[in-house]
Amino acid sequence: MAGHQTVDDLDKRILTALQRNNRHSFADLAELVGSSAASCMRRVNKLRAEGVIVADISLVDPKALGKSLTVVVTVELDRERLDLVDDFKRAMRAAKEVTQCYMVTGDADFVLVVAVEDVEAFDVFVKTKLYTNPNVRKFRSMISLDRVKFEPRVTV
Repeated sequence: MAGHQTVDDLDKRILTALQRNNRHSFADLAELVGSSAASCMRRVNKLRAEGVIVADISLVDPKALGKSLTVVVTVELDRERLDLVDDFKRAMRAAKEVTQCYMVTGDADFVLVVAVEDVEAFDVFVKTKLYTNPNVRKFRSMISLDRVKFEPRVTV
C-alpha cells in the first residue's frame, strides 16, 4: 500500500470485521478482534486518517430502488489524449446510471457497470451518454442475467 503505514495483523482483523459490518461499537469490535476498545478506536481512526479506510457506506440493493437491470459496458475511445480521457472520466462520474467505472488495459479503455430501471432506461443512457460523446469509438453491452458473486470487500 503506497503511502500507508504497514497494516499489522490486528489492523487486518479490524478491517475484516468492519468490512462485514461497520456499525460495531468499539467494545463489540474489540471483543471480535481480541483487543481493547481504546486500541480499536485509535487504530480505526488512524486507518481512516491514512486513507486505508476510504469510506463508511451502506450497500443498497439496486432492485429495492427500482433498478432491476444491470449492464456491463466496455468502451473504446477514439483518441486517448489525456484531456479527452479526463472528459470521459468526468462524464461517467456525473452519470447517475453508472455505479462503477474502471479504466482498464486491453481491448477496451473503460468498463462500466450501469444500473437502470429497464431496457428503455438503458437505451436513454446509451443515447445521451455514449452516442453523444464524439470520443467514444465503440462500446459493447452485456446484460447481467444473475449476480453470482458481489463481494465489496477486500480480503485481508
